[in-house]
Parts: sequence; C-alpha cells; structure tokens
Amino acid sequence: MDERFFIHELSNGMTLVGQQMDGVSSASMSVLIPMGAAHDPAEAAGSAAVTAEWLVRGAGERNSRQLNDALDALGCQHDENPQGEHLHLSTAQLGRNLPDVLTIIADMLRRPRLEDETFEPCRQLILQDLEALEDEPARKCNVLLREKFYPYPLGRNVLGHADCLAAMQPADVRRHARSAMTPAGAILAVAGNIDWDRFVQLATQLLGNWQAAPATPVTIADQPRGETHIRKETAQTHIALAHASVTVRHPMYYAARMAEIVLSGGMSSRLFTEVREKRGLVYGVSSRYHSLKDYAGMFTYAGTRPEVAQTTFDVTVGEIRRLSEGVTDDEMARAKTQLKAALIMQGESTGARAGAIASDYYHLGRLRSLDEIATAISRVTANDVIEYQKTFPPEKLSVLVLGPEPVEI
Repeated sequence: MDERFFIHELSNGMTLVGQQMDGVSSASMSVLIPMGAAHDPAEAAGSAAVTAEWLVRGAGERNSRQLNDALDALGCQHDENPQGEHLHLSTAQLGRNLPDVLTIIADMLRRPRLEDETFEPCRQLILQDLEALEDEPARKCNVLLREKFYPYPLGRNVLGHADCLAAMQPADVRRHARSAMTPAGAILAVAGNIDWDRFVQLATQLLGNWQAAPATPVTIADQPRGETHIRKETAQTHIALAHASVTVRHPMYYAARMAEIVLSGGMSSRLFTEVREKRGLVYGVSSRYHSLKDYAGMFTYAGTRPEVAQTTFDVTVGEIRRLSEGVTDDEMARAKTQLKAALIMQGESTGARAGAIASDYYHLGRLRSLDEIATAISRVTANDVIEYQKTFPPEKLSVLVLGPEPVEI
C-alpha cells in the first residue's frame, strides 16, 4: 500500500498531520485539544464533557440550529467527546466538502458561543450519561478501575461527578473552556481524499493566528493499589483488575499487544477457553491494553456468580501469570493474524486512519505506516511475549469488585 504522510507545524504550537489515501472519496479529521478530564478543575469535574456538548450549540455567526444544519448539509458525520488527556473532535465527510467542514470546526475551536441558554441541556446530557452507569455495571467497574489505577487525575471519569455537575454554573465552565482550549500541543489530523497543500493553506488561514497560552501542566499524585469493594446485592459479581504495562513508545509495546491477543483475542484465547469454556465460571471475560502517554495498563474484566467470584478471580489471575511459562506457535500465529487483520480493516477507513495518525503523533512524535506496524508484529517472537510478561507480571494489582462480597487478592 502506498502510504503518503505529511506533517506541518503552525507557529502557535498546533501540528497538522495527514495521510493521502488513494481510491477513496471521503476524508476524515481528528482533532486533539489538550483539555481532557485530567485538566478539569477539581471542584468542576465533568467540565470537559459538558464543553464537548456545548461546542456544537453555536459558534461564530451560527447559532445551534444553524451550525448543525450546516454540518448536516455537508453530509458531515461528527463527534465531540472528552478523553482523559484531550478533548477529541472528529468528522467524516466527502473530500470535496473538507474545506467547508474545517471552516466550521475552526469556528467551534476559536469562536464557540457557549451561551447561558444552551448550557443546561448540555449539563443534563452528561448527568444522564453518568447516571446510566448504574444500569451498566460492567462499564461502571471499568470506569472506576481506571480512576483507581492511573495517577490522579489522569484516570478521572470523563463524565465527572454528580455533585460537581449539579453545582456547575455556565460562567465557570465557560471561563475554563476559554482558558484551556489552546492550539499549543493540539493536533489536527486528516486522512483520505485530500489535497495536502490546500489543506495546510486553509488551516493556516483559519487557525494559524489563534493565540492562547499553553495548557497548565497536570500535577499528578500516585494512587494506592489494592482492592476496592462496592457492596451491592446483585445476581452477578463484577470483577475488574489492572496491572502495569508498557506505553506505546516502549520497545516491548508490540509484545504487550501480542500478550493481549493471546489472553483475550476471540473464542480461542486463553481467558475465554480456561475461564468460560472449561469451567463455566463467567459469561464474559476479557483483557484489554490501554495507554496514556506516560502510563499504561492491562485491564481485565470478568462477570460471574457471587458464589464463584473468588474462584473466578484466582483462575483469571492464574491464566495471566501462566503466560510467562510459554506461548505456543499456534497462539502466536493466531495473534499475529488477528492484529494484522485489524490493521487492514483500519487501513480502509479514513476515520480510523485520521485517529491513528493523531494518536501516533501524540504518543511518538511521528507517524507509523501500516507496513511498519505489520513488520513489527511479524518480528515478535514467543520469547518476546514471555519476556514481556516476566518483566510486567500481574503484581501490585488494582482490583475493583462490584457485588455482594469482595475477593481476596
């Protein structure tokens, strides 16, 4: 595959990255603004989430209805969501409509209206999403585990907290948004049917003179590892656990991803086979790798019956530990095939590629081609996976249990 990448830095600290993709009619953008949940004021947790909703309620000369009508008229599929470290905006549209969509996005970034009368619906939507966690215990476990695992405030629930949202005032969120939204450290990625030179010219015209102070660095504090038990009389016990892993830029990164697939890559994976199929302990069990810029973890979830919760925990952790004893050739072959298949499918999506190159630049300061990633996957050996697992074993666990009784760790 012919992969053509571009990087251009604006004088205000924003970086433009791009990938030209032949044979497609669409183009997608992914924008990372360094004002995620970790940057929320302590007394106003959830500000980034509310801001993400508020941005589409009017910008520049357009009110809320006019802005959304304009995006719809351009056939633009768009999403605005908070992450731990960034506010993320994404769009997908026909390549010929990219300039008009970029003009609207520039207004949202530089001239959001953030009007009092449109604030309350945004706050209510985030409150509803937060309250919905009570009906999704598996999701709630994983959200709360991330808070416990990552140093504070990097693992914050991006939806904030109910008391903060209840007390939130539009003037406070507006003040935070206007000070925290900055081009310094921001990344604007585009992939698909693009004219790179024209894109750079327009982005420079629209965003090049955007001046704002860099985001204030986040002060972090280590979280104590161990178990958190949320007592709830439920028919199922939800167990979530995490242990340290490598970041994207670490030499063992690809070995970590292979370990993830061997453990949890489909119905032939170890956790599915040993915990679900052979013992019937769970309906669902999985391990997922996740990385921030400077911290990463392997996150495992199992939903089980209260009477076998301890057995489920012991068997699950035992399978993770057993990975250091060896990996078969068949497991390695399946893991490599799965990862490469995911790459191929990602390579056919302009949205996935825009998100991937934005992430690459943030984590690595450069862009990886699909060929580079596929070659790196091919080179991982069983010994690499074993060495990774021995170096980063499931020790010093963060464990969160939601159910009638805790488990012993």
